[in-house]
Amino acid sequence: MAALCESFTLCGLGPSGGVGLGGGLLALEPGPDPDHVLLTDRGRTATLFKVSDQKPLGCWSVKHGQIITCPVVCNFETHEYIAVHDDKVLRIWKNKDINLDKVFKATLSADVYRIHSLPNGGPVVLFKGGGVRTLDVLLEAPQQEIENIISDEVIKWSEAFMEGQQPVLIFTTEKDGDFFVYIQKLKMNSLHKYKLEQQELSKPLSFTAYIKNQIITLLCLYSNDSVYKILIPLQQNTEEEEQILSKSLLLNLSVSGSVLKGTSFVVLDKDHVAVLGGLAASGEESKECLTIWNTKFQTLQTSKELPLGTSGQLWCYEEKFFFTHGKVLTVIMYKCETSSLAAAVGKLKDSQTSDVSSFVNWNTLGDEELVASFQSQQSVALKSESKMTLRSKRNTVAKVQPDTLSVGQLLLNLKDASTTAFEDELRQLMSKAQMPDFQATIGCVITALINRCKTNPKYYPRNFLLQIVQTRDLSYSLCPDLMAVALDKKDVHLLQICLQRFPDIPEEITYACLKVFLSISEAYLQRIDVNLESVICYIDIEFNNKEVKTEIVENGFNAELEQDICDTKITKETHLTTDGEFCPVGPQKAALLNAVLHSAYSETFLLPHLKNLPAQQAVLFLRYLYYLYVKCSEKINTTLPGIRSPTINQIMDWMCLLLDAHFTVMVMLPEAKELLSNLHKFVRAQVRFYSELNKIEGSLRELQRLNHQKDSQTYSIEVLELI
Repeated sequence: MAALCESFTLCGLGPSGGVGLGGGLLALEPGPDPDHVLLTDRGRTATLFKVSDQKPLGCWSVKHGQIITCPVVCNFETHEYIAVHDDKVLRIWKNKDINLDKVFKATLSADVYRIHSLPNGGPVVLFKGGGVRTLDVLLEAPQQEIENIISDEVIKWSEAFMEGQQPVLIFTTEKDGDFFVYIQKLKMNSLHKYKLEQQELSKPLSFTAYIKNQIITLLCLYSNDSVYKILIPLQQNTEEEEQILSKSLLLNLSVSGSVLKGTSFVVLDKDHVAVLGGLAASGEESKECLTIWNTKFQTLQTSKELPLGTSGQLWCYEEKFFFTHGKVLTVIMYKCETSSLAAAVGKLKDSQTSDVSSFVNWNTLGDEELVASFQSQQSVALKSESKMTLRSKRNTVAKVQPDTLSVGQLLLNLKDASTTAFEDELRQLMSKAQMPDFQATIGCVITALINRCKTNPKYYPRNFLLQIVQTRDLSYSLCPDLMAVALDKKDVHLLQICLQRFPDIPEEITYACLKVFLSISEAYLQRIDVNLESVICYIDIEFNNKEVKTEIVENGFNAELEQDICDTKITKETHLTTDGEFCPVGPQKAALLNAVLHSAYSETFLLPHLKNLPAQQAVLFLRYLYYLYVKCSEKINTTLPGIRSPTINQIMDWMCLLLDAHFTVMVMLPEAKELLSNLHKFVRAQVRFYSELNKIEGSLRELQRLNHQKDSQTYSIEVLELI
């Protein structure tokens, strides 16, 4: 469910900031710190605001006769501000600078459309002709020639992302009613052009996009009152100059006979979008509204009427909406909870009518600091108070005695604490947690740790996180960002423990763990701590001697007897890697792979991810699965010794999945052909062996049946022929 919370006015607007299209602001961008935003008006001025205090921290203007033509952005690496006025004049300054005439100036050779500032990638400059440069490259030679890529097309929208260490820029253009999408990968200097599939009698009005797993999801708001979704993979194998992008309907903006004529929209999370526009029933006058829609259940979650009108612009930062309302810039806080059917049909308890929770609801926590979540909870108590009361109330909260602080308040106060004090307070918080709030409190603690890791890349409390995961009954849904951070840090021990203890890990994360485990070198794994209890009973830890501890063959399978059948040789002492009998990976990697084999999954959702596994890693994984299969077949009960060792069913299921995902690749790779041949021969021998066992079992059952029918008073000799 989603809800709109309290609202307040951030600032008044000048004459150019009125309602209607063409009014409002030039742009609103995030500031250098949390809770800060940069406003650029449609004239000469840029202002830095602290949102929670509703006060300006700095204001800069170009001189009369000049106009800011590109929104001011912050360089997050240097904490400098960047603006472009009169299309080509670049200005760079710091907080202490007052007069923009005296700051750095560079005149460029082409008109600038937009500057995008990335937290870890620096500013990226997009020119009106479609050329792209990073700011560093541009400053080396400001008068360098900028190529014109889009000729007669006009740029309508642009956005930039970081995919790993790679800056990615996407922008849309329009020419004669046709719309095009360009994707530029800066470091690789690759540019792909696409054409949007035409929609009869409608055209796109607004765009937004996000990137995940090397796929850009482009959302388009069309004039037919619908939102469409377009998936664009970053990895392109085709060299076609122009491809046509097909779209799918994501959301129809109509409810109970009323239709929303949207002007702009933003994505809130994977299930929610906010749309600003005019909502009108048939025959009634349109009323401008801010609405939140659930894309999963196609429902309108909440709306707020805006009687003074808007400029049609909507921005969203740190769980706050920003939009013009009349002659002021209004801020509305919101909260979105995880979508569920119960929430969609209104069966969940209404949080708006309940008391303020004593802990932060970990279901609502996203990528930002816990402050925004706690402010949303404060909104119930502060709903009817003015913005002046809001400040005084916040000051009162800060003075509450520590013993009476709620979990949310404590985490709010600790956000700027030192690392030692931060972790000590969190440990005390966990020790004092009582049921029924215990799980929620642990979720808040982990979220607080993860959020600090995100804001400070050098901070990673590995031992603290391990302690929590090993001693508490947690789940993936309680702390969904934990494994993502562990994957980023390549903390394989923590990932191993999570795989062993979390019952609800998504297939996407399971695959990511498998890929990381297979890619890490044996030398690196030998230096780190990994739980080996699942392998110590069947793999010799002294791996360098190239021997494996094995038990005496117990299931009647004789290698010499089957040699003529399967044309392979299986010995009882040493094992050859090519035959799969000598473990192809070290004990540390084997223990990590066993954790993956034990994880729950659905074939439908895992198979698409498994197809992305690199060929060499797929072959290595298949070798290990073959090795386990052979080891299981040596035992009469087909069970590997040890704690949390994989079962024969798990091994076979993963082997079948891997072959389904990579069969063509396996057949084509020379190094895999012998492995597949040996696997085929071994399986064929096993099938024949168990077929003979089944015949013996049937014969013995028939003999047992005859014995029961035989008269015990008579004597007879019977011959049983086994066929």
